[in-house]
Amino acid sequence: MKGIPVSLTITVVRADERAEQVVEETTTGLDLFGEDRSVVAMHINGETRDLQAELHDGDVVEPVAMASDEGLSILRHSAAHVAAQAVQNLFTEAKLGIGPPITDGFYYDFQTEPLTPEDLKAVEKQMQRIIKERQRFVRRVVTEQEALAEEATEPFKLELISDKGGSNAEDGSSVEVGGAELTIYDNVRRDGSVAWKDLCRGPHVPHTGYINAFAITKSSAAYWRGDQSKAHLQRVYGTAWATREDLKAHQLRLEEAAKRDHRKLGAELDLYSFPETLGTGLPVFHPKGGVIKREMEDYVRKAHIDHGFLYVGTPHISKEDLFYTSGHLPYYADGMFPAIDDEGTLYRLKAMNCPMHNEIFRSRGRSYRELPLRFFEFGTVYRNEKSGVLQGLTRVRSITQDDSHSYVTPEQAPGEIKHLLDFVLKLLRDFGLDDFYLELSTRDEDGKKKDKFIGSDEQWATATEILRICAEESGLECVPDPGGAAFYGPKISIQAKDAIGRTWQMSTIQYDFNQPERFGLQYTAPDGSHQQPVMIHSAKFGSIERFLGVLVEHYAGAFPAWLSPVQVLGIPVAGEFNDYLDEVLGRLRAADVRVEMDDSDDRFPKKIRNATKQKVPFMLIAGGEDRDAGAVSFRFRDGSQLNGVTVERAVQMVTDWVASRSNQNPTAENFGA
Repeated sequence: MKGIPVSLTITVVRADERAEQVVEETTTGLDLFGEDRSVVAMHINGETRDLQAELHDGDVVEPVAMASDEGLSILRHSAAHVAAQAVQNLFTEAKLGIGPPITDGFYYDFQTEPLTPEDLKAVEKQMQRIIKERQRFVRRVVTEQEALAEEATEPFKLELISDKGGSNAEDGSSVEVGGAELTIYDNVRRDGSVAWKDLCRGPHVPHTGYINAFAITKSSAAYWRGDQSKAHLQRVYGTAWATREDLKAHQLRLEEAAKRDHRKLGAELDLYSFPETLGTGLPVFHPKGGVIKREMEDYVRKAHIDHGFLYVGTPHISKEDLFYTSGHLPYYADGMFPAIDDEGTLYRLKAMNCPMHNEIFRSRGRSYRELPLRFFEFGTVYRNEKSGVLQGLTRVRSITQDDSHSYVTPEQAPGEIKHLLDFVLKLLRDFGLDDFYLELSTRDEDGKKKDKFIGSDEQWATATEILRICAEESGLECVPDPGGAAFYGPKISIQAKDAIGRTWQMSTIQYDFNQPERFGLQYTAPDGSHQQPVMIHSAKFGSIERFLGVLVEHYAGAFPAWLSPVQVLGIPVAGEFNDYLDEVLGRLRAADVRVEMDDSDDRFPKKIRNATKQKVPFMLIAGGEDRDAGAVSFRFRDGSQLNGVTVERAVQMVTDWVASRSNQNPTAENFGA
């Protein structure tokens, strides 16, 4: 009978341990887990639900920990709602856009006047008040008519209701408002009154009191759904963490990241710049930046040759039809610059090198004896990136790729992929990046976005399995990335962590069964038949610009001596020692060491400060005692010194260290001090 407690059995899963519990029929997740603030939601039979959801006989329940990736995402989504409520409390005319969780935080978009730093402080203070009220997040399922009525004053929510959801083109975050059903979340006070509400699919934390470690970080301009033709919005960013200690650690990481910002360091170290006269996303490299770029190019050119690649070259522009043949038009049209009309013939700036490499392959007949056939070039390509996503060297419009394509028989494909993985991982280690994992990007198998990919199910299955096995055999962690494949095939991306723990996507290896077919590529097999090769794309740096930007931040501008634009800076104690020190530097210069001398009129202490700011690995100092003894003194980046070193030994010390290609900073201790 209704109202009579009925026992039911559920299974609770914690850390892969399953235990049956007998509970009452009306039990919810809150009853089960209590006021354990470390749990923010639960999986019921695999579906993520609020803790307020009721449990039923036979349910399998698993807690979602706040500190887990999913738990933090739920926490941040709830914090975004609190931020939106705070903004509307302060600015009643503000209209709601969307507010998803993002990496390390959240944002919410509003149609309102631009917000000042003082406004953001007021928003944060208002959020603290809402959090102290411990307002409950209460989910309601509504009909479309009810949703339209309740959101009548929110034009952007009305659009979402009419569209039944959609996607934000700017960052890919989902803006679905309910999936199969529309739901509204009420923020309910302790007296039962509704403080605020938002159209949202959830889930959320039980109440606002769970959000005890957050901060509002900044605001920026945005566009509705990332479309520049749509309404201009204000975006409020914030961050939220499981504990105040985690929040503080995050803020310290941000402070360190700001110190390492490659755009800031690039200007301070005179490496590169971004002239407005050229247009956004088009960097120019200054002489010192050019040294690093040349060192990178020299390294990877030799490495490709050592790994059996043949150097080729292709133009920056070609007839548009080439990219229809390759499949990039229309699949990649948005990433390419518009066509150029030359007397009725349409041309395109190339956004990729592979179609032209295919033309080299099919320029004559090929035999199986030539395979694997490996082409490589420094190919500058051009991507029509939106200005809002451009960021220094790490997101540009002109991209120099150390781009290679291996043409192999199907049987050779696994071996070639392993060969390329070994190549890439050695390169990363040689440049000082030795903490990485793999990401396997596959097509979207749930059918929602299958039209983004070309090729048969069988082709995709075969290619994906080969990459998966190669990734697993590497011994590295491999993280799945469903839906992240290129339109023509799956790929492995190497994700590398820098010195402060940030992850960057670096090199890629892609399996392509489509372009060989589209270009009619063939080789003659041992039995005389004509067979289609497999094409494997690989970029070791990925983008030289991006890789260089990552290196600047990884080393905080203090490059290893072998990579440093200036390896030795001569600093005479006074002008009378210029000639002596110049002779010493001449010996280093003759040994191909990059040297400069500060012969300015600055006082000696200022010269030391200037050299320290320029992060030169070796400072070579000469005064009266040094000259009389035929010696020099060293000062290193860490401030340590080595005095009275004979010129012969000094030259040997520097040349040996540079030749070792060590990624460590030289110190006096390294040389026996």
